[in-house]
Amino acid sequence: MNDSKAKLKALRLTITERQTLLARHTRKREEPLPADFSEQAVELENEETMIELDLRLGEKLKLVDRALARIEAGVYDQCANCEGEIEAGRHTALPEAVLCASCAATG
Repeated sequence: MNDSKAKLKALRLTITERQTLLARHTRKREEPLPADFSEQAVELENEETMIELDLRLGEKLKLVDRALARIEAGVYDQCANCEGEIEAGRHTALPEAVLCASCAATG
């Protein structure tokens, strides 16, 4: 369990570092757009990609926080759906998993 907690905390740190980098990049956008239309299009598309990336990182962070809370509550290894045991290999691959492989496959 301590190994999973350490992995989740490391993953949480990685996610927050990436969010910080993305925030710096999107704040840079306060500069005026280039005069060339094609450059404007590329910059705006890049900004949309960065925003989408930030949203996905936020979703992943919520999953990691949920898993950390489940460790603290003593239910980390218990499937949130069927209440069966989450396989250790599943937590090795996806430390933020809250469903056993069977429930994840059907859900």
